[in-house]
Amino acid sequence: VQLQASGGGLVQAGGSLTLSCVASGGIFSMYRMGWFRQVLGKEREFVAAISWSGSSTYHADSVKGRFAISRDNAKNTMYLQMNSLKPEDTAVYYCAAERTYVDGVTTMSPQYDYWGQGTLVTVSS
Repeated sequence: VQLQASGGGLVQAGGSLTLSCVASGGIFSMYRMGWFRQVLGKEREFVAAISWSGSSTYHADSVKGRFAISRDNAKNTMYLQMNSLKPEDTAVYYCAAERTYVDGVTTMSPQYDYWGQGTLVTVSS
């Protein structure tokens, strides 16, 4: 499957952005999905994950209550709604997919098989 992330940009602290990740070349509903982010020089960090159906989600403590992951299997698209953005949210955001027969969520980046190219989010103070 190929993943295309978009929606990043420059926003002021307290603002909102919605990231999208469009999948092609696979049966989207059979992939667990996740969002990760990375700051230059630091390790990739888990942000949020969602199960096949979207019924199960998990968010990192650093974004809980501010970010919300969702998916629309009919549109082969996953979203990350980001509210109350902070300067420390500045990073390149990557979407990822894991082909699995087990539903649920995973926070471990090595488990993901496919990665998008990343979209830059910059939050100014």
